[in-house]
Amino acid sequence: MNDRAATLRELAALFLKLGATAFGGPAAHIAMMEDEVVGRRKWLTRAEFLDLLGATNLIPGPNSTEMAIHIGRQRAGWAGLVVAGACFIVPATLIVGVIAWAYVNYGRLPQAAGLFYGVKPVVFAVVLQALWQLGRAALETRALAAVCAAAVALNLAGVDELLLLFGAGALLATHRAVAAGGTRSLPGIFLAGAVAPVASGAVPFGLGSLFWFFAKVGSVLFGSGYVLLAFLRADLVERFGWITEAQLLDAIAVGQMTPGPVFTSATFIGYLLSGAPGALAATAGIFLPGFVLVAASSPLIPRLRRRPSTAAFLDGVNAASLALMAVVFLRLFGAAFLDLPTAGIGIGAAVLLLRFRVNATWLIAGGALAGVTVYCLRGL
Repeated sequence: MNDRAATLRELAALFLKLGATAFGGPAAHIAMMEDEVVGRRKWLTRAEFLDLLGATNLIPGPNSTEMAIHIGRQRAGWAGLVVAGACFIVPATLIVGVIAWAYVNYGRLPQAAGLFYGVKPVVFAVVLQALWQLGRAALETRALAAVCAAAVALNLAGVDELLLLFGAGALLATHRAVAAGGTRSLPGIFLAGAVAPVASGAVPFGLGSLFWFFAKVGSVLFGSGYVLLAFLRADLVERFGWITEAQLLDAIAVGQMTPGPVFTSATFIGYLLSGAPGALAATAGIFLPGFVLVAASSPLIPRLRRRPSTAAFLDGVNAASLALMAVVFLRLFGAAFLDLPTAGIGIGAAVLLLRFRVNATWLIAGGALAGVTVYCLRGL
């Protein structure tokens, strides 16, 4: 009993820290988790981590939050599932709630340009480290490397992420089945719902309506915060008329600029609509489906590995997942390296991560401090 309690405390401490410091979106969050749970704590092997990442990418909802939930389930069972997920969400929710309070009372977002000026190059270095470590574990054959490279090219050309994940998995599974002399047992375990409007007609506002709207969003939404923007705009702005376009854009900006899950944009919107009760209802709604989906899919992952065709499917999905991280990495370059100071921050962070294994949390804090310092010096 004591060992179990100690394990849950370790999970809580780690994910509270990550929830308060993990800037940069899902790719950066997952990179930080890999550094902590594989590189430092040895809770998982890289192969196990990759399997969880692949499974996470195949279900709707916030990827990095679902990755935290998977890690908690793997480490400490059902109690770990709840503790890890909740602790990753709570710090970001509180931070966004404070910002929403300031927004409602003072009419503008807090300025954070200097902060992100220094954080972005560090995020670039964190993702680089994760790609290097995970790539060595995932791309063990030329076929897997080729699938990964093709997925990078296709995603850069605009091919849908979910199509790439399932396509890569099906391609590898078919290749392995044919090589084994048959096509039996090709995978059909995961189903992906198309993202469609979740409601029709005018809906009167209420806490129940707010909760169920965001629960439906969390149940079907694949993709980034930018997909979330398009999805919410169609309903909250155009169909329901609950918020304005400007408020929606501010909500997405807050989700992007704060640590932890990007889906805390829902917290901001809920606060605008109904204060703290609205923030709680919207937050619970958008994140609850992730817990349910991970609880349902997590027991399937070991079974996938035991069957050759489904193991090949998961290998293909893992390769495509790395490709999606690589595309984020490439797109970060232009946003992260704006001038000589940011180049120095990014190169220094990469050296400290790859050569000296400095904890990414400290580097992000250092990058934020450096960015604010440069901005202050330029303002003198």
